[in-house]
Amino acid sequence: MTCAHVVDVALKKVAGVESVEVSLNKGLATVKLKPGNTVSVPQLWELIHKNGYTPKATSVLVRGEVASANGDLQLKVSGTKDTLLLAADPKNAAAFGEVPKKLGQTVIIQGVMMPTKDLKASVPLQVGQLR
Repeated sequence: MTCAHVVDVALKKVAGVESVEVSLNKGLATVKLKPGNTVSVPQLWELIHKNGYTPKATSVLVRGEVASANGDLQLKVSGTKDTLLLAADPKNAAAFGEVPKKLGQTVIIQGVMMPTKDLKASVPLQVGQLR
């Protein structure tokens, strides 16, 4: 049994996961989630960590409503109780500049989340693209 197989099997057991592809050569796990899932990125990071690997930058595509709280822009993730703090992606700061124009609207954000040492800690979603 390979390490890739162990991670693959563990990720496939998560409710809401549609498919998984793991490449140890690339250091990459691609996880496709089913519509309506309630899986969070930190849940996946924790699972990867429990199987002996260090989670890295995670590309995501998230649907939700843009909101503002305490001067911070947030995304209330559709179908969950999760709220993600939004931040500028250094590679495309202009996309983050468009977020305030969408307050109260449902959008799709493509971006990146970077894990911290505390995998359960809240991390911002860096906005790379806004639709």
